[in-house]
Amino acid sequence: MTLDELGLSPFRPRPPWLGGHLQTIRNALMKPMVARPPASETELRLPVSDGTGDVLHAVLDQPAAAGEGLPLVLLAHGIAGSAESFYMRAVAARLLGLGYRVLRVNLRGAGPSRIDCKRHYHAGRSQDLRDAIDGLSPELTALGIVAVGFSLGGNTVLKLAGEQGANGPVTGVVSICAPIDLGATTRAMNRRGNRFYQSYLLKAFKAEYVAPGAELSAPLRAAVAAAESFVDFDRNVTAPRNDYASPEAFHAANSARHFVDRIRVPTLVIAAKDDPIIPFSTYRAVEWSKLPSIMPAFTEGGGHVGHHGRGGIWYVDAVEKFLSALARRDHHN
Repeated sequence: MTLDELGLSPFRPRPPWLGGHLQTIRNALMKPMVARPPASETELRLPVSDGTGDVLHAVLDQPAAAGEGLPLVLLAHGIAGSAESFYMRAVAARLLGLGYRVLRVNLRGAGPSRIDCKRHYHAGRSQDLRDAIDGLSPELTALGIVAVGFSLGGNTVLKLAGEQGANGPVTGVVSICAPIDLGATTRAMNRRGNRFYQSYLLKAFKAEYVAPGAELSAPLRAAVAAAESFVDFDRNVTAPRNDYASPEAFHAANSARHFVDRIRVPTLVIAAKDDPIIPFSTYRAVEWSKLPSIMPAFTEGGGHVGHHGRGGIWYVDAVEKFLSALARRDHHN
């Protein structure tokens, strides 16, 4: 599968949202609503398998008229997000209108999952998504699963696809503005121009990390409170809490760039060169031409999970066209 086969138009920013920063903060400024087609919402609880007793909360959206032969689409959010994040609802609404069933997952400790989780998500918790899939009814997964991840969730779904190779329940992947090199992204957040983003995201992340349900030692709670950057957080909280000797060891074990060469299912990787949060140099460091299962879709503009185009949100169009191309391929096979 190639980008030409998708029939995806080039991204053209919608004025006045010009430049990476305005593209990134547009939703926060405008607080847009999502028009939802007729569909049912069912709350699911999906246990994880690591012995903690943690349970993920998810929302299964089912259209009034489900399409035939369509896979389930699983959506994984970014840092400080949830199943209710705008980008999750925007993609779900488009796909519901096309007859897809959509599973919006609250990652471990996010949103309503917080109260039922002792531990917390990080960018490499791909096993949690495998456990969530295992907890679904066979009827939902019989036609395969396409995993779509946003930002942190994009790293998670790419890692999941690399770990499963050709044999697994995930039959396609889309990542949108994923931090495929966690160390480089964490360091980039410390740049002067990113202080607003770091402050905003870190405040929200710290609040959910210690919310009711979290099981943390007193020293870890103190480390969460003291962290002034994601560099501090990874060094003093994420690495020790998840049994890594150092933040460098955590980044090496969980960055998607170390897994993409093992991906064997059709995969669309979306990134913007002007993303102020994810350094595009991390994408340039990968030889995408040597990865036949992966289609890179790199745009000059778009910011971080922005891509507000003249015809709507470009990444929503991209997800739709990718799924349509998968359906055509499966039909011909």
